Amino acid sequence: MIANIHQRNGDYYGSKEIVTEALPYAKKGVYFASSNNSLGIADKELSLYDDAILYYKKAIKEYTDPLLKHDPIQNIAVVYTHQKKYDKAIHIFEYLLKSLSNKDLKKRAKPSDKSILLDNLGYAYFKNGMDEKGFQLMIEGLKIRIDTKDIYGSIESYLHLADFYSKKDIYKSDENALLAYKAATKINSIDERLEALQILISNDNTSNTPRYTQKYFTLNDSIIKVRNNFKNKSAKIKYDAKKEKDENEKLRLEKAENQLSLQKAKYLRIVFVIVFIFLVILIAILIRYYKNKNKAIEFKSSYDTETRISKKIHDELANDVFQVIAFAESQPLAVENTKENLLQKLDDIYGRVRGISKENNKIETGKDFTKSIKEMLSAYNTVERNIIATNLESVNWEDVDEIKKITIGRVLQELMVNMKKHSKASLVVIKFDSDQKSILINYTDNGIGCEKTKISKNGLQNMEHRIQTIKGTIEFETEPQNGFKAKIAIPK
Repeated sequence: MIANIHQRNGDYYGSKEIVTEALPYAKKGVYFASSNNSLGIADKELSLYDDAILYYKKAIKEYTDPLLKHDPIQNIAVVYTHQKKYDKAIHIFEYLLKSLSNKDLKKRAKPSDKSILLDNLGYAYFKNGMDEKGFQLMIEGLKIRIDTKDIYGSIESYLHLADFYSKKDIYKSDENALLAYKAATKINSIDERLEALQILISNDNTSNTPRYTQKYFTLNDSIIKVRNNFKNKSAKIKYDAKKEKDENEKLRLEKAENQLSLQKAKYLRIVFVIVFIFLVILIAILIRYYKNKNKAIEFKSSYDTETRISKKIHDELANDVFQVIAFAESQPLAVENTKENLLQKLDDIYGRVRGISKENNKIETGKDFTKSIKEMLSAYNTVERNIIATNLESVNWEDVDEIKKITIGRVLQELMVNMKKHSKASLVVIKFDSDQKSILINYTDNGIGCEKTKISKNGLQNMEHRIQTIKGTIEFETEPQNGFKAKIAIPK
């Protein structure tokens, strides 16, 4: 019934929406048939003719009363008329008209049932080119409607006759259109008033055409506003009813939801505390792990340095010192030549001790850092070997922390020692550079090189440990007779 009210107010989409809500409660029988018939009417008015026929056929299947079946069957015929399938429409209208002569149906049928069929059949005949037969049937239907004072039905008859006369007698077309307009105005049937005005405007037969046109637009604008207001009011009624129902439901659920929220909050707090404790423990473990790792690397680096110094002292000095002691014990020191020889040997040992000390002494990290690096590198310059350091001043060393400066100094020392012992290089180039993130040092010599798999690990491993300690990287490149290269990148 609510859907029917929407249809009478021109809200066909709203009507369909409401009928669709009703269908689950009326899966068969007269209410299911009525609901499908309403959907068919809505789709017919929306010009969705194929869908309309589909709904009408569903309604026909559910109606058991032959008289009730007339409505959806007749509606299908009306759709066929709109689709210009006049033969199909005529066949259905004639069948229905004939069925009204049945004793049972004749007794129960109303005059309007026959007048509707006569008018629609006559209109279909007229549209199919059978003007005279169609005219007679439409006049017969109008007479019944006038006799029974069926004002709404007479409007449809007048509109059909106005269409009939539009190509034959324009004055009679206007006359019937005006009759339709007056009857529609009397019962406030807006759509039929608009249809009548359309015919009068289309005929354009009198000086009143501009007035009809103005009235059409005024009326059309007015009905659009009225129907929009109806939709809004209907929506508000639905909203208010739903709101009242929802509020009752809401009050019932609020307590349960509040209890659930409190329970959830409690569980969330417990989970948060557990996660927080877990994260604190994890962070503590990671900090301890990396501290231990860095300490291990530092310890390994210190151990390797000490081992290297110990080995160097043993290999280079211990034998010489032993020989000097043996020389002093076996030779008469009062002899001048023996004394000078002893002093020469001691001076040589002293020089080598200074060299070892210099290799492992404290690295200057202040404003003289570049100067100390240059002095350290120049110490390895000889007549046969040339050490070149480029772009050392291009790096902003003031922004580099002390640990990294010390590491760079030690790594360069170890590269020099490794070169002196193994490479037989005549030229060494050390290029310094920097970008936004890193300090870059490229070492290259033209020594004998070696296979990469056979690189001596003593000094090189120590370098790797030092560089890893300050989160840097070092890569070695070498081939036999092709020199030695090292690429160092240290984050600023």
